[in-house]
Amino acid sequence: MKLNYKRTLYVGLAFMAISAFWSIYDNIVPLILKETFHLNEAVSGAVMALDNVLALILLPVFGALSDRTHTRIGRRMPYIIAGTTIAACVMLLLPIANSIKSLPLFFIALGVVLLAMSSYRSPAVALMPDVTPKPLRSKGNAVINLMGALGGLFALAAVALLVPKQAHPSYMPVYVALFVVMLASLALLVWKIREPREVRAMQAESRALGIEEEQEAREAGDKDEKLSRGKRISLAFILLSVFLWFFGYNAVTTAFSRYARFYWGLEGGAFAYTLMIAQVAAIVFFLPVGQLASKWGRRKTILIGCALLALAFAAAFFFKTFTLWIFVFFAIAGVGWAAINVNSYPMVVELSRGADVGKYTGLYYTFSMSAQVITPILSGALLQYVGYWTLFPYAAVCVALSFVTMLFVKHGDAKPVPPKGKLEAFDALDS
Repeated sequence: MKLNYKRTLYVGLAFMAISAFWSIYDNIVPLILKETFHLNEAVSGAVMALDNVLALILLPVFGALSDRTHTRIGRRMPYIIAGTTIAACVMLLLPIANSIKSLPLFFIALGVVLLAMSSYRSPAVALMPDVTPKPLRSKGNAVINLMGALGGLFALAAVALLVPKQAHPSYMPVYVALFVVMLASLALLVWKIREPREVRAMQAESRALGIEEEQEAREAGDKDEKLSRGKRISLAFILLSVFLWFFGYNAVTTAFSRYARFYWGLEGGAFAYTLMIAQVAAIVFFLPVGQLASKWGRRKTILIGCALLALAFAAAFFFKTFTLWIFVFFAIAGVGWAAINVNSYPMVVELSRGADVGKYTGLYYTFSMSAQVITPILSGALLQYVGYWTLFPYAAVCVALSFVTMLFVKHGDAKPVPPKGKLEAFDALDS
């Protein structure tokens, strides 16, 4: 059995558009809040946490709604089409509100856009397993994450090239580019993927191979099994570690555009090159850190990643002006984040049973997204009331604490089988 890579790439277009949107959102919206509307860092941090609050509430809701939806074009596609179209069109009001300095228009448009994005993220992610047989979903998830990484890289490149170096730049070119990419991706997805037909094809293939029946029997036999006390303790420390490293990492990603402009004095979208370095480094090192985990174990590989990420953030603190060394340390941060991200989710589900994978996945997202709700507010308050210099020490300390909590993890460290192909190295959840 082989994965239909062409079909999976088309399905991944939805996630590519989602990743491109969030990358531009994280980098442009904080600048608008600060430069145009002169909101303080604490308030800006609260606004930047709003999408994660909505995600915690709405992602499970719309995922469940799409499970119960039955239309001529499928269960997921109505949400993907409506959500993408509304978000892409309404987000053009954001740079308009920035230009005319209308805070009410900005917040109304932002609220509609965030609701639209939250309405179709879960259905878009669920489309891949809907059309992919169970044994191939790992490879399918690898392709989806690769498409997401490409979307993020596009967004950072657009910011770097299309944001002019001036005091109050217009962000319309960036949002127009994003608008084109989102709608073009949607059009190609709708053209190439007929959801009901693809779902029927997957179900027929699964039945022919006896996959569903075997999996269902295995899951039914696991339902009554409970975790031992030692495994429960390990799970608690893994989830605490997830919370802490997202606390540190997300603080940097949501505040970096402001930090680079107001602390280092970078102009226009030049800050995006630094984030691109980190993202490219992470993509390049997915395969090596997967191989390292197969030899040394996930826990040790995560500890190495935590050490590299904390070191990179701590080193960045000592630079009062931007130098090329920043690229070096952000490349190290990218490698560290890859080591963490590739292995942390598998450690969580390693402790689950067949019938509980969804529940444990929910636990992972609950802790990672809760951190992303709190940390923009807390780090934003530090930036506002203590100073911009606090950003990297704050992040370094949080990641260092996650290193400590990972030391108490004793379970969930089964050595994974090395990936057969490079794409499988991308099989990690991205929050």
